[in-house]
Amino acid sequence: MKKDEAIDVVRPHLKQERFDHTLRVADTAVALAEKYKESADQMELAAILHDYAKYFPLEDMRQIIKESDLPQDLLLYHHELWHGPVASVIIASEHGITDVNVKNAIRYHTTGRAGMNQFETILFIADYIEPGRSFPGVKDVRETAKTDLNSAAQMALSNTIQFLAGKQGTIYPDTFFAYNDLTMRLNGGHGIHG
Repeated sequence: MKKDEAIDVVRPHLKQERFDHTLRVADTAVALAEKYKESADQMELAAILHDYAKYFPLEDMRQIIKESDLPQDLLLYHHELWHGPVASVIIASEHGITDVNVKNAIRYHTTGRAGMNQFETILFIADYIEPGRSFPGVKDVRETAKTDLNSAAQMALSNTIQFLAGKQGTIYPDTFFAYNDLTMRLNGGHGIHG
């Protein structure tokens, strides 16, 4: 699928503000992909499609989770976490996109996961640091992403965990696993391979 086709797929499903965010994520992700020697075309595709299911009706997303091979425990957590995994299923079933990097980058762009590869990490970071984002800690993550993707991802995960814990929200296990994995890798260990 080419860029224009992907835009045609997602545009009807996104509010203007979210569509603008999507284009900024795509620009950010492509720049990072070029810097870190990943496929810019595949990255652009993943970035354009990452929020495809963001506004799908909750009942539809619930049904897709139940009927797919996605982890059923997603249903126990906030529905904000559902759109990435659901989009990863939909792009394959309805649009024939089976590239594992693209699917996994979309699936884990909100939660992260242990063992994220560089491609997945780029989309995770791009979604977090795109220029429209403004919240405590984002500038530091933006700066770090210029030189060290894993450190930037660990910082983003740490910020997210602290934010959710601070408001007594639940935290999906993949987010903890991603944080622990990156922390171990950054400290010279092998990490947790998911």
